[in-house]
Amino acid sequence: MDLPALLAAQRAAFTAELPVGIAIRKDRLKRAIAMIADNADAFCDALSEDFGHRSREQSMITDIAASIAPLRHALKHVDRWSRAEKRPVMFPLGLLGARGRVEYQPKGVVGVISPWNFPVNLVMGPLAGIFAAGNRAMVKTSEFTPRVAALFEQVAPQHFASDELVFVSGGADVGQAFAALPFDHLIFTGATGIGRHILHAAADNLTPVTLELGGKSPVILGRSADVTTAAGRVAMGKMLNAGQICLAPDYMLVPAEQEGAVVDALVASASAMYPTLLANPDYTAIINDRHHQRLNDWLDDARAKGAELVTVNPANEDFAASNSRKMPLTIVRGATDDMTVMQEEIFGPILPLRRYDALDDAIAEVNRRDRPLGLYYFGTDAAERRRVLDRTISGGVTLDDVVFHVSMEELPFGGIGPSGMGAYHGHDGFRTFSHARAIFQQSRLDVARLAGLKPPYGAATRKAIARQMKG
Repeated sequence: MDLPALLAAQRAAFTAELPVGIAIRKDRLKRAIAMIADNADAFCDALSEDFGHRSREQSMITDIAASIAPLRHALKHVDRWSRAEKRPVMFPLGLLGARGRVEYQPKGVVGVISPWNFPVNLVMGPLAGIFAAGNRAMVKTSEFTPRVAALFEQVAPQHFASDELVFVSGGADVGQAFAALPFDHLIFTGATGIGRHILHAAADNLTPVTLELGGKSPVILGRSADVTTAAGRVAMGKMLNAGQICLAPDYMLVPAEQEGAVVDALVASASAMYPTLLANPDYTAIINDRHHQRLNDWLDDARAKGAELVTVNPANEDFAASNSRKMPLTIVRGATDDMTVMQEEIFGPILPLRRYDALDDAIAEVNRRDRPLGLYYFGTDAAERRRVLDRTISGGVTLDDVVFHVSMEELPFGGIGPSGMGAYHGHDGFRTFSHARAIFQQSRLDVARLAGLKPPYGAATRKAIARQMKG
């Protein structure tokens, strides 16, 4: 596939279409909705094939409904988002008839590099903002979900011309070539290490970039929290998609005296949700053999370095004898810094626990690590909650639950530092994929002369300078 030719065709079509009217944007959003809704069953089948098994209901929630919702949201609000914004101008220019405004223009062609963990949602979510802003898009799908990628390539031409939306697939070489294209904007969702390469490639073209990465998103359990409720919500977030979520709770900080109760509550909650695992249609498998082996190696490493592993296997199933890549939730008690599970983003159903004595110890634990994509606090103590929010920095926060802030369409979603740069979703996504163009309309009067800005300089000039310096 000739990537530069695809980009050239999209950019030529974009330029010829300017200005991109609201009716055109809405039509693309509607066609995107239809593309997913009309093929929901086929996408669920492809997702399950790519994962080895993926819960159909989970796929409907996280990849089908969660793709249609942001598209519908954009469709509902694009008129308001697109309006020019009046801005005040410097005194006394406004009194003299000058005006200022910001108009939001489409950037042009946006490149989307999507990951494998939610390979439908993390294409369509960005497209909501991209299409609402009036852009066209090229999408590079993940090589780890080839059936989903092939389905996109099959159904997209039924709804879009290739100069509006086109999908390309392939391995690392294709991804490298894709990232090096001179897009008008590039959004990448994936691992932090790959994100560095994407940023390097984009820099050569001065392409603006949104990076949605990951990291070790912590849970801080306050002493005022209800342990049973908190453990149930953490277990649900950790086991959704078998923990293969950039926002999954990565490790848990618990009061030292409550650790045993937390472990018991986690075991009870996970067992209630998944009384069996191997044949359970609700529980998703690990994406491939390499990731399955990686997770088991990390458990071996933790065990060898003194951790106690609590495996939540209520039906006593024999995972070693199975050719399935399903993994039970494993709680790692006594997790230490020298263990790989406390050094790398886990991306699987493994949950390290760390004890703390004072809240500030837990805050310090978060702050000595890279800034995470998400942070989760459970507790009813308002002062403690405020201290956690004030003393930590993260991409986003969910209080008294995990992950949920990502599904709030009018909250910006993004990371900070190693967990990402930039944000999208809702109005913030529209602005990310738009160019905010400043427009100043001058008064009919000779403002430069009246303001003393035109030579020869004199007393009027000195008065203008003094006025500006006073503010």
